[in-house]
Amino acid sequence: MSTIHYLPRPSDRVLVVGAGVSGLTSALCLARAGVEVEVVAEKFQSELVSVVAGALWEWPPAVCGYHRDQTSLARSKAWAMESYEIFSDLARDPSTGVFLRKANFYFTHEQTARELHKMNELAPKVRGFVHDPGLAGANGIDPAYGVVDAYAHLAPMVDTDQYMGWLRRQVEAAGVTITQRRIDGRLSEQEDELRAEFRADAIVNCTGLGAAQTHGAPMYPLRGALVRAINDGSRMPKIDEAHCVPHPEGSTEQDMVFIVPRGENMLLLGGLTEEDEWSLDIGLHNHQPVRDMYRRCLDFMPVLAQAQLDPDEPVRVGLRPVRNGNVCLEREAGTSIVHNYGHGGSGFSFSWGCAHEVAATITHETACGNAVAA
Repeated sequence: MSTIHYLPRPSDRVLVVGAGVSGLTSALCLARAGVEVEVVAEKFQSELVSVVAGALWEWPPAVCGYHRDQTSLARSKAWAMESYEIFSDLARDPSTGVFLRKANFYFTHEQTARELHKMNELAPKVRGFVHDPGLAGANGIDPAYGVVDAYAHLAPMVDTDQYMGWLRRQVEAAGVTITQRRIDGRLSEQEDELRAEFRADAIVNCTGLGAAQTHGAPMYPLRGALVRAINDGSRMPKIDEAHCVPHPEGSTEQDMVFIVPRGENMLLLGGLTEEDEWSLDIGLHNHQPVRDMYRRCLDFMPVLAQAQLDPDEPVRVGLRPVRNGNVCLEREAGTSIVHNYGHGGSGFSFSWGCAHEVAATITHETACGNAVAA
């Protein structure tokens, strides 16, 4: 269980800074706990890293393999399970953009002790778990790729464009005020001014990479890219399961495979983890690692060679917000500021669990019990 550090007293009005999945989910949990909330952000929806995310729910550490802090990892498992249950409920409503689908994880080596521990820990917590090396042959994986072990389970997969629109509508329906504005500098150095301007008893910092400014945190991006292919069954058989090959433990190579159905008619092919790279101007036309990533997916699942790429947006690029200590979810000492950032590639997987803890920290109660209510 995660440790919750309560604010000195309950808050009646809260300012949330940031409108990505963490910011809007935190705002919604707070509003449903009876708190008056205002969200302030410079960017919304199409400009956010949240819409770039692969958004496959994963038991931590995720396949991108950059979860290094063991204390944070223990807290992350609780956040991930809360999110798993809520997303599973949301998948019953097509308007949310959440789907509960089979996710397959493959290994080209005998699983290490740490990988086996992760699998055995995960197995009783998720729906439909199977451990079967034969999944590779059944799913059309090229035998030459050398898969020797595999497991699968049902996992939430989020159409980020649809879901972020749904989430904003839920936030607005809950009475949250949304304001577009940039806030520069450390929040603690302007706390009195911000609280006076927005009549806020507390501030929640969900600024992602922006936490380098708002909290003075040592943040860096982990650049990712996803090739987008049409998945409507017209050019190749429709793929309705996820297929992933994680980084081997300790690997520094770009060797991950990440194939995830997005919504009804799109397929995402990845993945890329480029540390401390900031440019978004990369794609199949100018960046060899993106071409190599795409080729890995085709080599792994040859049927993908038949797929037509999205003519409007063949590649989507984003910057995962990473912190050496992984997620920062804590109250800043001596302030009324609660930080919720540094989720790396797990923003969706942790979103509801982290938001629940934010709301509980601020309201002194277990909030978000009705998180999935319409």
